[in-house]
Amino acid sequence: MEEMNFLILGVGGQGTILAGDVLSEAGMIAGYDVKKSDILGLAIRSGSVTSFIRWGKQVFSPVAPKGSIDYLLAFEPLESLRMLEYLKPSATVILNEYKIPPVAVSTGQMVYPSQEEILHYLEQNSSRIIRTNATLKSQGLGSVKVLNIYMVGILASLLPLDASIWTNAIRKFAPPKFLELNLKAFEQGYHEVMTQHASV
Repeated sequence: MEEMNFLILGVGGQGTILAGDVLSEAGMIAGYDVKKSDILGLAIRSGSVTSFIRWGKQVFSPVAPKGSIDYLLAFEPLESLRMLEYLKPSATVILNEYKIPPVAVSTGQMVYPSQEEILHYLEQNSSRIIRTNATLKSQGLGSVKVLNIYMVGILASLLPLDASIWTNAIRKFAPPKFLELNLKAFEQGYHEVMTQHASV
């Protein structure tokens, strides 16, 4: 891999920035020049959160240009549609299908798109969609707070980096109290796609 561009989209409280930190650290451990940019919405708990992460031999800007994202991690379905113009046609989308409707939905100002509509737009702008319910699976592990690392685990299984690189990155950023839970979430996410392929 000479260069790889990642985009993580979520809402406040989902650990978007921590996931980006782990992704950045993994790239640096692997020997890449890495740049990262975080953009936070106005609402702390429900606002949109964006993380750009770029790996390369020499990266100058932390924000990837439009049409250059290789992997999109979408922690919430509606959030996945926010920046479609940044995706490469060959992009892979990892989609957490658990919905967190924004305030505008509860106040009647907007209607949450159907699953079919969301998938249609994603299919029009990428080449592969990996669907999961990382929220429920993380809840089953013991805490919904590790859904971000569960999603990172899925991504890691698609990239040619040794799993130990990722676990070392997680050890650096995960709160000590939740380290083992984060490592367990990573492992389960890492094996999810491989298990799906094995069962086909």
